[in-house]
Amino acid sequence: MIKPDNRSNHYLRQVSSLLLYSSVLKDKVGFAYLNLLQNLSLLVSEVDRNDRNRNEVLELDCLLAYGKWFKALAKTKQSWQDYLIERILCDSNPFSQQIQTTSVVELPDSLQDAAKHDLKILQSIHDLSGNQVAQLVQSNLATSAEPILTWSMPSANNTCLHNNPNWQDALNDLADHYQQKGTGIFARYSAFRWQDNQLKGIRQPDPIKLENIVGFESQKADLVKNTQFLLAGYPALHVLLYGSRGTGKSSLVKALLTNYASQGLRLIEVNKSELGNLPVIVEQLADVPQKFIIFVDDLSFEEDNDAFKSLKVVLEGSLTAQSQNIVVYATTNRRHLIREYFSDRPRPSDSDEIHNWDTVQEKLSFSDRFGLTLTFEPINQDTYLTIIHHLAQQAQIDIPQSDLDFRAKRWATRKNGRSGRTAQQFISFLRAEISLKETSGFS
Repeated sequence: MIKPDNRSNHYLRQVSSLLLYSSVLKDKVGFAYLNLLQNLSLLVSEVDRNDRNRNEVLELDCLLAYGKWFKALAKTKQSWQDYLIERILCDSNPFSQQIQTTSVVELPDSLQDAAKHDLKILQSIHDLSGNQVAQLVQSNLATSAEPILTWSMPSANNTCLHNNPNWQDALNDLADHYQQKGTGIFARYSAFRWQDNQLKGIRQPDPIKLENIVGFESQKADLVKNTQFLLAGYPALHVLLYGSRGTGKSSLVKALLTNYASQGLRLIEVNKSELGNLPVIVEQLADVPQKFIIFVDDLSFEEDNDAFKSLKVVLEGSLTAQSQNIVVYATTNRRHLIREYFSDRPRPSDSDEIHNWDTVQEKLSFSDRFGLTLTFEPINQDTYLTIIHHLAQQAQIDIPQSDLDFRAKRWATRKNGRSGRTAQQFISFLRAEISLKETSGFS
């Protein structure tokens, strides 16, 4: 009979005493880890020299628990250490929330002490590597079993906690991280969409960059400058990007995130059908230190509905002061955002509203409530070819320019006309065509 290794009970008690960072282990990997510790602790405490069947059942439970933890960890494609540190750096708790806007010395001593207490515990768990967890399981198995495999990955991270010998002394470094990256969902993602009455992170936002967009340099410069005002904490304007379809309005907004996410910019996509929730969204973001662009694509209204009223409140403000960390960037192909019908126009004989023209003008001038309107005119052939040349160079397409221009103009004629979108579609098709020829020998 082997001598039980009761370290699992020690780690389980430590985890149970976490004060601020208890949610670090409240996901699939964390729950599987806790379940493994619980099964190991049960095995150690209830082992019975005279009941072999009971012992085998407990050992099987431990093996199953280890398998679930191994599988959950493998899905993250991280080592146990990297997984744990990432969870700590993203955790939203009273310390990580307050430290974003308050220096460490200004925090209550009790909060600092609680953070140090938890970091000491989490470091001890971190130091119990995946290989050591496997050895801990193996050491408590009395029956013969296959060697316990481990999940290990080389660490590719370099954060304030990696290679730090004493996490209790890392409060200032953690403060810098939280102030720059944020916490919770705002640390894990830079792009979001409002769906099912909540913010949902987008794992792979569009990677387009500002330098990828050519042809509307003055509009791009104005939008970038306004966004820099937002990031610097100065009053920024709500922006309406108006113009023809396919001119790059949406791409320009998305490219801002690629260039400025590291500076605290976050992008929230809100569908037209969800505009009624704008006041709720704004209220949730008001006290968050990151800067937010609420992005509404293809904006228009059929009538004076709740969405119209909600957006109007956000653009103009109400009794609640406007948030300095939020702007609305909307795209549209309509100069007048609310559709107007001839039947809307008042006739003296049957108008129910004495000042009906005032209502009509309020609808038609709704776009004026945006502080900045950027106009994207249909592009001419020279601009279209400039975009083609730029995209072809980025895609490393090496064909004679005369051939490239001829094919690009023919594509525009046969497809959707001249636009940035058409240019991108042509280059994507051409790159795939060339690659297919090179790899398969097709002519």
